[in-house]
This record gives sequence, structure tokens and C-alpha cells, in this order.
Amino acid sequence: MGGTDRIGHSTNLVGVPTTLLASARFNDHPIPLHISGVREMNPSLFEMLGEAEDLHDAGEAFYKYMVAVFGLDPEQREKSAGCGKVRRYRSSFLRLLKGWGYDSNGPEGAVMKGWVESRFGLFPTFHKGPITDFTETWVGYVEEKMSSRFHNNSIYAQLDLLYEFCQWALAGFAAPKQACLRLYRGVNDFSEHRLVERLDRRRCVVRLNSLASFTSLRDVAECFGDTVLEAEVPLSKVVFFNTLLPTHPLKGEGEYLVVGGDVRVTTAYW
Repeated sequence: MGGTDRIGHSTNLVGVPTTLLASARFNDHPIPLHISGVREMNPSLFEMLGEAEDLHDAGEAFYKYMVAVFGLDPEQREKSAGCGKVRRYRSSFLRLLKGWGYDSNGPEGAVMKGWVESRFGLFPTFHKGPITDFTETWVGYVEEKMSSRFHNNSIYAQLDLLYEFCQWALAGFAAPKQACLRLYRGVNDFSEHRLVERLDRRRCVVRLNSLASFTSLRDVAECFGDTVLEAEVPLSKVVFFNTLLPTHPLKGEGEYLVVGGDVRVTTAYW
């Protein structure tokens, strides 16, 4: 960015230098990450989660907590004074996930990439086009990520809790004692992924967007492009996964949302 090839901000909220967090070296030796203050500010949530017998129970507890704190149920909508009309729904992390599923380059995608930028310090590399400098593409991304349409209900705080719940669930139920997951991503070209280093004929280091979709199912990845990228993704970079909640808009494709940066991948061509 700005002609210096900066990958992100000098500071973030996870306590690891952004340049290290975004490097392939971090993926080789990952460590747990936590967004500063989130667990400390929500002790009752994690007390409830500690009583869950399985991931389904934990997901139900998490959703009920989010409903209570952020008023996500339709019944908790407020009426406009004097006109009797119902206000639009409060912004919800579920709405962002739904929008991401339709188009990761849409307004919801911009908000989620903005959250990654704020918490993990990573600049996006693509949003409706490659972002290589502070150009019109960057300006368009900034306008969408800051839209008041999605910032009327502490949406970043919602995403903070989603990430921390995801990390809790991976460690406790979904992937205990694991450091990484083998995930796949189907692509047709590398317009959204900068080739950083070619290691050999099939292996290379690519720079992922600040937030990227993967799947745990190789055959699903093949449906999204004629090239499949296989990567070992640290658990601490997983923001969301398919079985985290009992119901959500991304069911059916084994989807994982992953914080980006440089990652070693093995490519398979079809």
C-alpha cells in the first residue's frame, strides 16, 4: 500500500506484529490469538459455554446470548416515534454471513474485511478489483466498510464475539489438540491472490485477501474453479466454520472463513 508493499497496519488487537501474523512463518508455528478484552468483557457467555455438553448446545447458548445482548430477534425491533412504523432490523453478524455467501465483494464483505483490518491489522488485497494502492478501488472499499447501514448495532463487537466463540469451539469440540486444518479453495485465476514465491512446480506462496473462504471438502472446492489450492490453515486464523452454529446462511459447502496473509499452498489443476 502506498508504494511500500505494506501488508497492514503497524498495530492490531491480537498482540502479534501484523507482519508476522501475515507471514507464512506464522502458519508454520501458529499460536493462539485473542482479540483484546473480548473474553474479559463477556464472562457470562463463557461461563454458559463451559456448561455445554456438545457443540450444538454451545451454539444454541451463543446465539441466545447474542439475541439478548444485541436484540437480534424481530420481536425486539423498536417502533419509530409517532408514526407507528417499524424500524429496519438491527445489524446482525448473521446478515453479514448471508451477504458474504452471496458475494464476498458486496457491502457485507467490505464490513467483514474492515473488521479484519481493525482487529488483525491486515489490509484487503481485493474488493471488486485488486487493491494495490490508495486508488478508487480502495476508496470504494472504505465507503462500503463504513456504511451506517451495518454499523447501527455494534457490528464489530458482534464479530469479535463470533471469532472468540469460534476459537473456543475449535479448541473444545471441533478440532481439539490440533494446530492447523487442511482446507481447500477453488479458483479460476490468481486475480485475487498475489503470487509471492514459487517453490516448485506445484507449491507456491500466495497472498490471500484479508478474509477468504475455504472449504474442508475438496470436491466442493473443485466446483468453484479449475485450480484447487490446498493449505494448512492455523486454527487461530479461522473466524467461522460450517458447523459452528445450528443454523446459519453458509450451510452446505463445508465453508470456513479464514484471516488472510501469505500462505503456502499446493495447487492441483483440472
